[in-house]
Amino acid sequence: MLLNQLEYTLMNNPVRAAMQRRVDAQRLVRLGGRMRGGAALELGCGRGVGAELILDVFGAERVDAFDLDRRMITRAQSRLRGRHATVRLWIADVTLIPVPSATYDAVFDFGILHHVPDWRRALAEVARVLKPGGRFYAMEVLQAVIVHPLVRWLLTHPQVDRFDEPELTAALRGAGLRPVASQTFSRAFAWVVADRQAAASHAWTRRAVRKAERLCACRDR
Repeated sequence: MLLNQLEYTLMNNPVRAAMQRRVDAQRLVRLGGRMRGGAALELGCGRGVGAELILDVFGAERVDAFDLDRRMITRAQSRLRGRHATVRLWIADVTLIPVPSATYDAVFDFGILHHVPDWRRALAEVARVLKPGGRFYAMEVLQAVIVHPLVRWLLTHPQVDRFDEPELTAALRGAGLRPVASQTFSRAFAWVVADRQAAASHAWTRRAVRKAERLCACRDR
């Protein structure tokens, strides 16, 4: 789901960047540690702050990142123009990630899942593109915030089937991701780390893999 104008503005300001750097990234590092190089994917890259953190704070060698909003990709390309050797950007939907299975050592979510109507399918895609033993780092906004009357009035979020931390943890397990550590703040925000199990399983895996492979083939032409 695309952001409305207010949330687009909120996501593209120095305060949000500072929160990602000083709070979200630091908590996720404490919970899940740094990467030992390797390839990472960022879901919903916004203006590129997350990709910088994945390289500089988490220690990835290279980062692939995508967003549903072309405006965000344009901003990220401008911000990351000096990192073209280590960052690749494109437009995509988190419920159908156009890369082969078992591609990444880590996947990062800086507050994207709560924007996705079918967030469980997005988690299954995360599990698919992670290598066995790969790690998922997520900072998420929980149901108590999403359904709050003021938030509903100001911002545009899906309202059906939202999650709190226990529901998110259960869905991670259902997608084949083993929760490693988590932290919550006032039932409003959660920071979660989970590892890809050796054999993630979900009913639509084969169909999703075939479709993702077709998308990959189209992108490479």
